[in-house]
Amino acid sequence: MDKNYFCLECNQPITQGVFNFSVQQLGIPLCMYHQDWINQMSEQSTFEAISLYFELKQRGVPAELEKFDGFKHIDLAISEAKINIEVDGGHHNYSYEQAMADLKRTYHSFKKGFYTVRIPNVLIHGRIQETADYIVGILNENLKRNYR
Repeated sequence: MDKNYFCLECNQPITQGVFNFSVQQLGIPLCMYHQDWINQMSEQSTFEAISLYFELKQRGVPAELEKFDGFKHIDLAISEAKINIEVDGGHHNYSYEQAMADLKRTYHSFKKGFYTVRIPNVLIHGRIQETADYIVGILNENLKRNYR
């Protein structure tokens, strides 16, 4: 194994061939196991949520993809910081029913001590790196507050 190539998800070494294939097909370096995993996850998670997940992983954020909290699935959860991230398409803004469902989800998370950050898809498509940087800033500020 070439020690210069590592899976972004598990940090295990991968061959240059696996690295090249993964980057060509998925845009990120993943071992074969995690290539299968992300292909399965793409059936239940959006492209935008997966993209943000890996952008945060590249920054060392211990995010979890499609975490079930007992009430609902959360697009991304950072449990140690008590932050949930919902990556929302435009349909979240077009109906009272969807908006109320989102508010209820936020309320239930808040009751458990989690803050929900809502990220519109447009930021993932146009400014994913800046978006991830701001999320890291939110996480750092939240951790500071919790240790005071």
